[in-house]
Amino acid sequence: MRNYGFEPFFPPSVMAQVDEIELEEDILQKAGSGARDLRHLLWSSIDNFDTEDLDQLEYCEQGKNGEILAKVAVADVDAFVPKHSITDLHARKSTTSVYTGIETYPMLPDRLSKNLSSLLPNQDRLAIVIEFTVLPHGQVKPGEIYRAMVRNRAKLVYEEVGAWLDGTNPAPKLIAENRALEAQVRLQNRAAMLLEKYRLQQGALGLESLEARAIIEHEKVLALALIEENPARHIIENLMIGANGTMSGFLEKRNIPTIQRVVREPKDWGEIVSLARAKGAILPKYPSAKALSIFLARQRKLDPERFPDLSLAVVKLIGNGEYVMYDKRNPIGHFCLAVTSYTHSTAPNRRYVDLIIQRLVKAALRGDKTPYAKRELEQAAAACTEREHAAKKVERFMVKAEAAALLIGKIGQVFDALITGVTDKGIYARLLDPPVEGKVVRWMRGMRVGQKVKVRLVNLDPPNGFIDLEIVR
Repeated sequence: MRNYGFEPFFPPSVMAQVDEIELEEDILQKAGSGARDLRHLLWSSIDNFDTEDLDQLEYCEQGKNGEILAKVAVADVDAFVPKHSITDLHARKSTTSVYTGIETYPMLPDRLSKNLSSLLPNQDRLAIVIEFTVLPHGQVKPGEIYRAMVRNRAKLVYEEVGAWLDGTNPAPKLIAENRALEAQVRLQNRAAMLLEKYRLQQGALGLESLEARAIIEHEKVLALALIEENPARHIIENLMIGANGTMSGFLEKRNIPTIQRVVREPKDWGEIVSLARAKGAILPKYPSAKALSIFLARQRKLDPERFPDLSLAVVKLIGNGEYVMYDKRNPIGHFCLAVTSYTHSTAPNRRYVDLIIQRLVKAALRGDKTPYAKRELEQAAAACTEREHAAKKVERFMVKAEAAALLIGKIGQVFDALITGVTDKGIYARLLDPPVEGKVVRWMRGMRVGQKVKVRLVNLDPPNGFIDLEIVR
């Protein structure tokens, strides 16, 4: 953490301020004045089994003519972390929680992120509710944004809900015992499928990543388990995209200076064109999200085994997302989502940008002057971008270190692998089992992304996250 500029521990001044926050009931009573009471609705959350910092809840209602009204409740973190407070100033330095796989370093202390400002089950909580309607063909019709009191009725888990919706496992206990909750989650799933289908038709990129979580016992890495996509993850992904787009449009429509999440048109489009040509596809000369989306959808069907690695190669060529001060005269947009107006607003316990957006919208709802000057937003956008990239470097390093630890004692063994990167910096390959990526230090000419090869493990350095491979002739 320190190598990448993070302070892993909260200073005593922050902990003291958090410990002095009033009792939960008192602050809810004070800050909840004027908020709508939506505690009677069947709100639920879907997240990882061990997640305690719950940022959002979801609820859907069936409307007329096939429409679905979606509500996303986002934790009102600003109620506990006022701007310029000691806790806020510390969060502004880190700007993000960092997930190392071994230890999570939260942006806010646990008493806040896992308790007072977390949307925990069976607790009354303050929230900002974002409404939008999913039309029959999947378009989003923005709705109201307002403050509310909510209550999480069911804390659900991705893998359990996903397996049930896929038909591979029975319903989780909470859903099996509650017919209304079963209907609610199925309606959320239907809304998500409509949203995703429409986004892909508009040119959003259907990318797939290979994320692995280390299974560790007694300080030893036993395995790397792949985090698989499933319908439950798609529910959250699509509802959050709808909510974030609605929030961005709300601020943009009112000419409120704000921060947007953007992904620029790829500078290395020519490399993407060459990558597609190698797979028998022709992309246009100039960047086209829709053409790339069609190509990716085709490759997912033709070669699902190699598709995650193709996705990774495309992501690297497109470049990183970033935060920028919104300029209506020259909007950048989000290339991967094929939209021109987008922000991050649904995870204020974990991302500082989301907390800024929350303050902007709360001020707008009160009719107050915006709490941020344009220069302040520009500086915050730059800092959040830089810290996000640093956090990803921490997380990538830890994945490499865990993978190297898993391979201890296996130098000289040969593995089946796929080439994942061919760049000026070197050639990289991913073992099929375990799903570990390493640098190819000896290779043959003509290597290409997606090529199946056999590699020999020739060197390991777990403390530095190095895995060296050579192509077996």
